[in-house]
Amino acid sequence: MINERVIPDRVIRTVLPAEVADVVALHTRARATYYPDGLPQDGTDWSAVWHGALTRPDGRVLCAVEAGRIVALASFRVPEDAPADTVTLFQFHVDPGHWRQGVGSALHAACVEEWQADGRRTAVLDVHVDNQRAQGFYRRQGWVAEPAGPGEHHLRMRFAVPGE
Repeated sequence: MINERVIPDRVIRTVLPAEVADVVALHTRARATYYPDGLPQDGTDWSAVWHGALTRPDGRVLCAVEAGRIVALASFRVPEDAPADTVTLFQFHVDPGHWRQGVGSALHAACVEEWQADGRRTAVLDVHVDNQRAQGFYRRQGWVAEPAGPGEHHLRMRFAVPGE
């Protein structure tokens, strides 16, 4: 009997452009965990980047919401130079306070459902080479790493989207 098991209310939905500040804040918290010297200050305007992702007609940004707060997000689309059946997962972040609670797995499953519905057969992503935690998460979801070259900052991973 599972009557003592508590499962938080969770909704997975599309992020709204008005939520860009919340998205940027979560993105910053999550990325800060795998840069030992702090986030690189490269001049990127992350508000503009995320606003662009949220308003692209050919992209999707999903989020997991718990207690009215965005706790995870995923951004994906088919890049112009990619085959039509291949989707790129550009961003996938879970708020560090929600790691290992099933939020990432639930959001990943929602992404896979979207990819299946859209006829995608392959998904690819690049993950920072120092982000072992994220690499482990992706491997547990079925992603396979491609060999990284010397001095590479990112590792390319590939996912075979299950057919129906």
